[in-house]
Amino acid sequence: MKTLLTTAYVTIPDGVQIEVKSRNIRVKGPRGTLTREFKHLNLELALVGKNKLRVDSWFAKRKEVACVRTLCSHIENMITGVTKGFQYKMRSVYAHFPINMTVPADGKSIDIRNFLGEKMLRQVQMHNGVKVEMSKAQKDEIVLEGNDLEKLSMSAALVHQAVLVKNKDIRKFLDGLYVSERNVLESADAGKK
Repeated sequence: MKTLLTTAYVTIPDGVQIEVKSRNIRVKGPRGTLTREFKHLNLELALVGKNKLRVDSWFAKRKEVACVRTLCSHIENMITGVTKGFQYKMRSVYAHFPINMTVPADGKSIDIRNFLGEKMLRQVQMHNGVKVEMSKAQKDEIVLEGNDLEKLSMSAALVHQAVLVKNKDIRKFLDGLYVSERNVLESADAGKK
């Protein structure tokens, strides 16, 4: 059965500007600008006043109704990204051979050596807008930071996939790099107030 009209609203905080043009959304904030395209969804987007975005779906089936809330969540993540930012922490786990990680000065890639005693160098490039650095507080930990949650989580997945154990019992060989924490960074303005 089709639902006549499904509507959801996204509240836009102060200091954030949203531009909507034919299901292309651009979010500007103090940390930068994020752009995303939602042409594949059959939804109607409209700005209502200065601080609300309305998402409508007309004559939608059940799965199309679910897309309304999903789109709102994506936009809220974009707003959080341009105001506060996101952070992932990854820890290296090893039983015998210590995993050696080095990050170049630009922070756009990571080099992984000595995984399971292998001589091969694994180099993982981060997505655009994602920076990686070695943790100063914890040994064998890296910190990934960025504004775009999708690119940040994809970069963390690339690092994890680079050190997968092959041709061994993965219940016994648990070596690898795993996400240990996901955080929302606080903005620079929050600490001053």
